[in-house]
Amino acid sequence: MSWLDDLDDDDEPEFDEADVRVRPNPKANRPRTKRRPAHSDAEIARVLGVDRGRYTVLVDEDLPTERTALAARARELRKTPIVTGDRARVVGDASGDDGTLGRIVGIEERTSLLRRSADDTDQVERVVVANADQMLVVVAAADPEPRPRLVDRYLVAALDAGIRPLLVVTKTDLADPAEFLAHFDGLDLEVFTSGREEMPLERIGAALVGHSTVFVGHSGVGKSTLVNALVPDAKRATGHVNVVTGRGRHTSSSTVSLRYRGEGRNGWVIDTPGVRSFGLGHVDPANILRAFTDLDAIAEECPRGCTHLPDAPDCAIVEAVEEGRLGPGGAARLDSLQRLLETFAKKGQEPGA
Repeated sequence: MSWLDDLDDDDEPEFDEADVRVRPNPKANRPRTKRRPAHSDAEIARVLGVDRGRYTVLVDEDLPTERTALAARARELRKTPIVTGDRARVVGDASGDDGTLGRIVGIEERTSLLRRSADDTDQVERVVVANADQMLVVVAAADPEPRPRLVDRYLVAALDAGIRPLLVVTKTDLADPAEFLAHFDGLDLEVFTSGREEMPLERIGAALVGHSTVFVGHSGVGKSTLVNALVPDAKRATGHVNVVTGRGRHTSSSTVSLRYRGEGRNGWVIDTPGVRSFGLGHVDPANILRAFTDLDAIAEECPRGCTHLPDAPDCAIVEAVEEGRLGPGGAARLDSLQRLLETFAKKGQEPGA
């Protein structure tokens, strides 16, 4: 006989919520879910700068309620690069008051993305800035000596990103930049020259209004000095060139967006740290020729699949240079193009490439 036999059908045991024992969640008060909140109340803000995991953002840009605030990155964005120039979706306390901290929960679609790599064989991209539509390349006529091929690399990176390039040559009181500028004859490139006695701030400023312009250049070329002249409250640190090595000292350690105030219209100046190299490992080699607009036009006459390298048969560009149709600077332009193309040709022959 079993004790179960003592229970009548009508005497079934009764249970309620108090009788249920639930094992506690050791990590949180409620189970995790893959569903993320929509954050429909998020405010759109411009990322002005990044410093040790904290983002300075501009909320309500150009409105009476415009203000800067500090924000952190949401956990779900830990693998998403957030850079100066991004349009971020911010929730939480974005009042900008002392001690407050908002949270970036998303990034709006970017219109452009300027990138560089450590060298031409490095496939890892370093994102420089987002949403810029112009690049102002700053180079000195002397002290340090201008590097045409570094400028070529800037032009390739700009064209690959869909950004319009501009060029400023500083320190023209120390040397005549004519020979250097001849290297870029035939390019669709607006050029400004600047010396100690004359800095064309009005002309440069007119090119900045209505645009987001990233400033790039070799260390010591006077880029920070130019930024401070255009944006008086920028207070970017300036340095000097080492008389022994001929190299400039890095003075700007971070990328930052600064508002340029023109007559009736504003623009954005994005100052970047000075660099001595600009790798193009991320760039599609097919885009390199587009940076040399004068050579690109002639390349239409080349045979299909032409590499434009010195051993390329019937290359229209090589023939044009040999015939002198590209002027005295044509040979240097072709040499610069071929050096970049050869770099990518060698990279493609590497194991695993």
